[in-house]
Amino acid sequence: MKTQSLDRRSFLAATGTLGLAAFGALSSTAATQDSSDRQFLVLQKYTIEKEEQKTALDAFFKDAAIPALNRLGIQPVGVFSDTKESSTIFVLLPHPTIESAIGLTSKLLSDKEFVAKGASVLDAPKSAPAYKEIEAWLMLAFKGMPKVELPAKGPNRIFQLRIYESPSLQTGQKKIEMFNDAGELKIFREVGLTPVFFGETLFGAKMPNLTYMLGFEDADAQKAAWGKFGRHPEWQKLRAMPEYADSRIIRGITNLVLKPAAYSQI
Repeated sequence: MKTQSLDRRSFLAATGTLGLAAFGALSSTAATQDSSDRQFLVLQKYTIEKEEQKTALDAFFKDAAIPALNRLGIQPVGVFSDTKESSTIFVLLPHPTIESAIGLTSKLLSDKEFVAKGASVLDAPKSAPAYKEIEAWLMLAFKGMPKVELPAKGPNRIFQLRIYESPSLQTGQKKIEMFNDAGELKIFREVGLTPVFFGETLFGAKMPNLTYMLGFEDADAQKAAWGKFGRHPEWQKLRAMPEYADSRIIRGITNLVLKPAAYSQI
């Protein structure tokens, strides 16, 4: 999705409002799983071109969007910047239900305080856009990790965002099985690769894929945890199983290190 201003259509897409066709697709797939206690996660990626856009968006998220989202029961809200790409901002919205995601825009735009405090971004003109473009992904949280967690809370905390693309639907489900049922997520927790979320992407780019985020108190903790993981005997055994070989079930991996905004709730 590309746009030059934060108009109603882009805001619908950015907040994960999918429309009836997409909702029907969701009903026939994710809804057939036991998702009653699993959050629906919307991950947004804002691309900006100017420093003043970042300044405006920071004020928008801090003063208008996050308070309004919290009033609707959407929390914690995470806002992050890419440590290697200053033009990128990520926003994580954990929804308790799919209806929450689909109905978000109308509820936000009915919130007079949100509209008033966010006017400079919500009504940004084409001649002075609030951002270059927005991409958004809708995910269903894994059964092995049904809700967002807060593993790192210190002032130097960092987060790692990883996307595992698979070559087919079946191999994508196999990688999810590897985390949920074969023990990889358990090993993560044991070695300090503490998760914020694990989600199966239902709508978005680079599908089929699973996406997850890890939290660390600092870069040293991140390095130490990955070292322990690589040496863990259960991981060595798991990775040697032909059915879980990366060469069979992984097409590509995206790996990003993110820093939270000062006002981020994650």
